[in-house]
Amino acid sequence: MDIKSLRQEIIAKTIAYHQIKFAREAFIPGKTRINYAGRVFDEKELINAVEASLDFWLTEGRFSEEFSEKIADFLGVEHVLLTNSGSSANLLAFSALTSEKLGDRRLKPGDEVISVAAGFPATVAPIVQYGLVPVFVDVDIPTYNIDPEALEKAISPKTKCIFLAHTLGNPFHLDAVMQLAEKHRLWVIEDNCDALGSKYRGQYTGTFGHISTISFYPAHHITTGEGGAVATNDPQLAKLVRAFRDWGRDCYCAGGENNTCGKRFSQTFGRLPLGYDHKYVYSEVGYNLKMTDWQAAIGSAQIDKLPSFCEKRKANFKKHTGILSKYPQYFILPEATEHADPAWFSFIVTLRDGAPFTRDQLTALLNSRLIETRNLFAGDLTRQPAYLNKDFRIAGKLTNTQTIMHNTFFLGTYPGLTDEMFDYIESVFDEFLTSNPYM
Repeated sequence: MDIKSLRQEIIAKTIAYHQIKFAREAFIPGKTRINYAGRVFDEKELINAVEASLDFWLTEGRFSEEFSEKIADFLGVEHVLLTNSGSSANLLAFSALTSEKLGDRRLKPGDEVISVAAGFPATVAPIVQYGLVPVFVDVDIPTYNIDPEALEKAISPKTKCIFLAHTLGNPFHLDAVMQLAEKHRLWVIEDNCDALGSKYRGQYTGTFGHISTISFYPAHHITTGEGGAVATNDPQLAKLVRAFRDWGRDCYCAGGENNTCGKRFSQTFGRLPLGYDHKYVYSEVGYNLKMTDWQAAIGSAQIDKLPSFCEKRKANFKKHTGILSKYPQYFILPEATEHADPAWFSFIVTLRDGAPFTRDQLTALLNSRLIETRNLFAGDLTRQPAYLNKDFRIAGKLTNTQTIMHNTFFLGTYPGLTDEMFDYIESVFDEFLTSNPYM
């Protein structure tokens, strides 16, 4: 048997394996766990993963090129660089803005970066790690995004950047943020990890700021297991991101390529001798944060499903709304930012003041009934152990952030949820809210 025929046989058996191994199991109320997130895939992801394994290229290869091009086409951006996680994407986006090649616009230790405390630490960690000062601004409820008026008041002569996530898929007020950034000559990094496929004024999030980031962790809109990406329309920033991602090297050749610039042995850098091999010239203090081709192979199949995944998330959001809107006396339900069309990462709920039960009492009950919940990530980063002794500034008061820390949780909207699961979720809420011991 020749290699081509053998490969075809392996793929055919992979399809058969998928049909048996990953056949959908029946949902049993009270017995089957309802996860807040999870992988949704079919035989195409498995086929691509096997194809990549048979290629055995391992690092960036044909699937990496295909996946990055599909992301760029989807978003309508010029440059997409794959990385090993969304957190790494955030680190690389921020690192790029610290490069000396940016001249007086580079971010330096002591500069201030505006963010929020009611979020995920991966948005703030790079600020601290590079010796800059995070400035925490309160968020709005029920959008859970930064308050634009508070943002403007937080800007000081030291402010050089705005680094914000679109909270749980709900775009922040991009008009206000981008106008302030232009007015004050600030960099904008969009953490788009929870919002791939969301839109603001008909335009995809992740295309407004100078740089944006994506995560492909299994909880997100599409997955490669671990994985992420950085997107930008700025060729200089793209080159800097690549440098920081690839050990800090100045060379931008793709894996397996040589002398793309045509000047590999004819340039001078730093104090190196003339003609030193450009492949081993390091212009930044970088990392190795690349994605493998095996991961990219899965992502290339996943992104074809992204439009349908986004529509399913929106539909699931409406189902949660229908369940909990029956109890307005207890819950503040989420609302989309004006002009936004979110591909919701989750359904976020805040208990009203005076509710006869606590957030923790309700979530304990839900989890005991196998309905997963999550708090809004760190709640308040200024209260987290890692940040207690770090240098940061709080602009104004974090009133809503405190409310979120105590009273807010979210439920899943991911495409794997079924009508039977929503029927069960509704029955559990109805039971708790009509006959629980705290009422």
